[in-house]
Amino acid sequence: MTIERLFDIDAWKVKTNTLDKENRRLQESLTSLGNGYMGMRGNFEESYSGDHHEGNYIAGVWYPDKTRVGWWKNGYPEYFGKVINSINIIAMDILIDGNAIDLFTDQIEDFLLELDMEKGVLRRSFIVSKNGKRIKFEFQRFLSLAVKELCSIQVIVTNLGEPAKIEIQSQLNGDVRNQDSNYDEMFWLPVEAASNRLVVETKPNDFGIEQFTVAATMSNTVEGLVKTTEKIEELTVSECFSGKLETNQKASLTKNIIVTTSRDYDKEAVLKAGEALMEESIVPHSFEELKTAHEKIWADRWKLSDVEIGGDDAQQQGIRFNLFQLFSTYYGEDMRLNIGPKGFTGEKYGGATYWDTEAYAVPLYLALADPSVSKNLLKYRYEQLPGAYHNAKQQGLAGALYPMVTFTGIECHNEWEITFEEIHRNGAIAYAIYNYTNYTGDHSYVANEGMDVLVGISRFWADRVHFSATKKQYMIHGVTGPNEYENNINNNWYTNKLATWTLAYTLEKLQTADKEAVNRTNVTEEEKQKWQDIIEKMYYPYDAERDVFVQHDTFLDKELMPVSQLAKTDLPINQNWSWDKILRSCFIKQADVLQGIYFFNNQFTKAEKQRNFDFYEPMTVHESSLSPSVHAILAAELEMSEKAVELYARTARLDLDNYNNDTEDGLHITSMTGSWLTIVEGFAGMRTFADTLSFKPFVPADWDYYRFHINYRGRLIFIEVNQTETSLTLLSGEPLTLNLYDEVVELVTKLTVPTYQV
Repeated sequence: MTIERLFDIDAWKVKTNTLDKENRRLQESLTSLGNGYMGMRGNFEESYSGDHHEGNYIAGVWYPDKTRVGWWKNGYPEYFGKVINSINIIAMDILIDGNAIDLFTDQIEDFLLELDMEKGVLRRSFIVSKNGKRIKFEFQRFLSLAVKELCSIQVIVTNLGEPAKIEIQSQLNGDVRNQDSNYDEMFWLPVEAASNRLVVETKPNDFGIEQFTVAATMSNTVEGLVKTTEKIEELTVSECFSGKLETNQKASLTKNIIVTTSRDYDKEAVLKAGEALMEESIVPHSFEELKTAHEKIWADRWKLSDVEIGGDDAQQQGIRFNLFQLFSTYYGEDMRLNIGPKGFTGEKYGGATYWDTEAYAVPLYLALADPSVSKNLLKYRYEQLPGAYHNAKQQGLAGALYPMVTFTGIECHNEWEITFEEIHRNGAIAYAIYNYTNYTGDHSYVANEGMDVLVGISRFWADRVHFSATKKQYMIHGVTGPNEYENNINNNWYTNKLATWTLAYTLEKLQTADKEAVNRTNVTEEEKQKWQDIIEKMYYPYDAERDVFVQHDTFLDKELMPVSQLAKTDLPINQNWSWDKILRSCFIKQADVLQGIYFFNNQFTKAEKQRNFDFYEPMTVHESSLSPSVHAILAAELEMSEKAVELYARTARLDLDNYNNDTEDGLHITSMTGSWLTIVEGFAGMRTFADTLSFKPFVPADWDYYRFHINYRGRLIFIEVNQTETSLTLLSGEPLTLNLYDEVVELVTKLTVPTYQV
């Protein structure tokens, strides 16, 4: 494991004075922008001929790329869904005396690259020397939270040397390809092009997925330059501006782009809608006015979500970076959308929805946003319930099987061990319904839409298990657990646990469901009896000698050893070992048994947690971005403060420090919740079981304090923990009875108690 730190430590900014040409892709990932509607990697507007990854993405715009494998199995997905690299809306060619600047080859000085997380603005500046001329360029760019369709860019040019001719060709470039496309395929077809607008649509497909139409409209405003020419091609259009700048003279260009799609408008109206929005909401305002409206919304979000850390600037930067990128990806405005593991920062994982959302993102959004945001995530799955029934039918099974990867509810992952075997994702969908209900106290969803989801999932589990005549117990064979470094194993403890828990929770909720829901789901008494029989007779691998839950039937037959015995050159093993060697090893990609202990925390004793943690964590390589946070939370609960802090640093700065040597492909968006979860559920010990909120805070030894807010059942609570005192302040809402250090207390205005010393 190595740490690769490209940017300075700063509480609110990700900034550097180095153009790192060897790590340009990593810099691009780390300076990505998004606004929930669209996003882009931190590419340069101007030309850069060196290695980099140009990426512009629109939420919900995707393509069903044909699955290409050397074999075919019944039940295999017909296509691999992937987010499409869309129109490059920021593109500009910038010329000095007729020669285009290229930051890969040109001589530059005073370089600055700065992502302002507080305001959601990306800034750049540099001086380029070309043909004896010295020109300073200053860029600002943001994706508006006030007008979701808007990207706004300002370029200021200052001539520091002899008189020079400056040309800026402001472009919309639709001649783009995905880096992960099969055989360099082109997904876009031209529809309409003019000097200030470009309309494209996805090419036809063989799977009945509707084609998407995307329109980009730009408005360029200049000072010190004049419009000279226009260039119009099928997939690239540009407006060209030029002017001669004397010594110390400035010029500027402001480029506003509106992006509209057929997700929101009829295909025939996509362009007109964008043009109308530009004329009515954008053209009348200056760049600064548009930026101010955008920054105000970021300020409002930070008031609720910011986590302050005293005494550790690196970890302060880490938590803010993660929250910034999470909220840049998703803030719940559109129920049709979800949270892709890479968000708008790259193409890996296809930009689709994984179980990460339910397991890791829902808890954060419950506490840091209006409950409607988390409810929209649940409704997203409800709307895709027909697809889940389709997926189960494809496997010859009853009920609903939610996909590992999806845009529509239909499975579209192209690896068989994931598609067929990693069925534990089904339980995470049910757990999210429980988590929402348990945290908010709102039973309306579970009593209505959620009941349909729970029954569908339960029917799947009841059909997927089999009864062992030898052991007189139910089992689940042929699965892959959360530890993806083992495939086609039998009786994964976590999967078996999730299956029976789902059945039990569904039975419990059916008892209190209204008559309409009972009639609609039509669960028979025979089904209920079968579910109860499975609950009572499920087999769970267990080792009496070690007194631990066993990850799966043959796990203990492996050669067991800690990660510490591996050579540094072996890590990460997923980049240095063959897949065969990984599958035969004992090394664990991410929390598996411990994921179940984390989910169902109140069902296990502290001694059980300790034994299982001590057994599994030393064999865990944490090569999933989802891994460190679960282990950190459990370590904090077990008062293993050094281990908790070590793993917190890994989850908080996973991308900023490129821990797993894979951030150049894009950020790990869904796992970014882990830094917040570790502070709130780990260091602050927040739990909510049986309608009771509780805390057991401590402060890491190297920190002075941490502070955060949570929403909880109509209340806003501010929690501040320093080395001597812990304070809870009720900022709004009714008084609340809760547990603080295992004592029942009443929070009316403010409570202050001594901080527990670990």
